[in-house]
Amino acid sequence: MRHALILAAGLGERMRPLTDHTPKPLLDVHGKPLIVHHIEKLAAADVRYIVINTSHLADRFPEALGDGSRWGVRLRYSYEGPTPLETGGGMLKALPLLGTAPFIVVSADIWSDIDYAALPAEPEGVAHLVMVPNPDFHPAGDFALGDGRLYGDDAPASAQRLTFGNVGVYRREIVEHETPGRFKLLPMYRRAIAQGRLSGEKFEGFWRNVGTPAQLDELRTLR
Repeated sequence: MRHALILAAGLGERMRPLTDHTPKPLLDVHGKPLIVHHIEKLAAADVRYIVINTSHLADRFPEALGDGSRWGVRLRYSYEGPTPLETGGGMLKALPLLGTAPFIVVSADIWSDIDYAALPAEPEGVAHLVMVPNPDFHPAGDFALGDGRLYGDDAPASAQRLTFGNVGVYRREIVEHETPGRFKLLPMYRRAIAQGRLSGEKFEGFWRNVGTPAQLDELRTLR
C-alpha cells in the first residue's frame, strides 16, 4: 500500500489544557510529536503518500511536519474547517488525495506496536480492522471477531468481543457514495457487517489510547 490517512482533526477536549495551544497529535512523546511515530512506522512499511486531516490549530501541522521529505514520504493536508468532520466525513473529504487502491487509516491518538507492513493490501470486503482486547475504559468492546470476520449483536458463540484499535485498511467505496459533511464511520461498519464485508484481526501486542493527560503520562513511562 502506498497511501495512508492519519486522523488528526479532533479537538482534543479531554486533553485540555495541553491542547489549548498544541494539537493532540503534536504533543511530545520521547522527544518527538506523537504523530511522527506514526509517520516513521508508515514510512518503514513503504507507505510513501500520507494524508493528515486537520481542523483544530490546523496551521501547526505543516509548521511542525513540513512536506514529509525528512522521512522520505510526501505529506498532504486535508483541512476540514473549524469543526471536524468526524471519521467518515473526514475520510470522504480526503479521498481525492488517497489514490484508487486500498489505503491504511490510523488515528493519531493511539500508540501501538502494530506492524503496518503486515496488514492486508487487499481487504476481502470494504475494510479490514485491527481489533484489540477490551481496555478498562471500554469493557464491552465494539464488534465480535470470528474466523477473520467481524460481527455485531448476531455474532456466533465462538466469536470474541473486542475493541477497534483505530487502525485499518479501507477501500474507497466504504464512504465514496456518502453525502459530504460531518458523519461517523460507525454506520458504514454496521452496513458492511450486515453484508458480510468487514474483516478483522486480533492484535495482542502493545496498544494504548492517548486521550487524556493521564494516558499521555502513562505512555511516557511505558514507552
